[in-house]
Amino acid sequence: MSIDVSGIKEGQRKMWSIGDYPDIALRIAEVGERVVERAGAGPGETLLDVATGSGNVAIPAAQRGASVTGLDLTPELLEAARRRAADVGVDVRWIEGDAEELPFEDNSFDRVTSSFGVMFAPRHEQAAGELSRVARPGGTITFTAWTPEGLNGRMFMTVGSYMPAPPPELKPPVMWGNEDHVRSLFADTGAELTFERRMVAFTHDSPESWVEYNERVLGPTIMAKAALEPQGRWNDLKDELTALYRDNNEADDGTFRMQAEYLLTVAQMPA
Repeated sequence: MSIDVSGIKEGQRKMWSIGDYPDIALRIAEVGERVVERAGAGPGETLLDVATGSGNVAIPAAQRGASVTGLDLTPELLEAARRRAADVGVDVRWIEGDAEELPFEDNSFDRVTSSFGVMFAPRHEQAAGELSRVARPGGTITFTAWTPEGLNGRMFMTVGSYMPAPPPELKPPVMWGNEDHVRSLFADTGAELTFERRMVAFTHDSPESWVEYNERVLGPTIMAKAALEPQGRWNDLKDELTALYRDNNEADDGTFRMQAEYLLTVAQMPA
C-alpha cells in the first residue's frame, strides 16, 4: 500500500497555518540563536534554513552577515518571516518549498540548518538525504529536534496516541531527537556528528492556562481538538496534557514553568 505523502504534506500546511505558531516561535527564539552560533554562520557564508517557519534561524543568521535562504512548506509562516525580517532590516531570500525535495543544486550551501522544522518531514531518510545533498563539502548541517523523552516529545506522543496511527513506515518526528536514529540517517554521508542535549524553558500563568494557550495557537493541538471534540474525547486528552504539565511544573508560586529538552546535532560534512 503506497503512502499518500502529498496528502500528509497538505495536512501539515494546514496544521502550521492555523493558530499562531509565530507567537510560539518567539518563545524558543534563543534556540535559533544557538543554531546560528553552532553553524558558524557569518559574512561570506551561504546558509539555507530548511522548514524555516517564521525565521528563528534565518533572521539572526542574516544579522550576522550570512547570505541566507529560508525555505518552508507553509506560505503563512513565510509571510510572518518576511515581516520579522523587514522589522529588523535584514534581507533573506524566502522560498516556498519542500524539505524532501529541495529546489537547489548539489553542494549549494556552506551551512544548512533547521530548528524544530525538518523533524516534521514525513520521510526522514529522504529529508536527511536532501540536507546532505545541498551542503557543500566541508560544510555543516545543524538542526534541533525535541527529544522523545523530553516534555515536548512526550506531549507530541500523548496527542498522537489519540489520533489515527500513521503508516508504520513513517517514524515519529521526535525520532530526530534520538542520537542513534540521527546516526542512521547520516550513516552513508561520511559526516562527523556531534550532539548536545539542551533545555529551553516555557512559562505561563498555570499548567491549565498553558494547555488552553496551546488550544488557541499550536496547530497540532488545534487539529487534535477539532478531530476529538465531536467524538467526546477531547477532554480526556486535555486532562492528560494538563496532568503532564502539572507533574512537571517547576514553579512553586502557582504559575507554570517547564524545561523542554531538545537535541542539537551538528553534522560536519567531509571535505
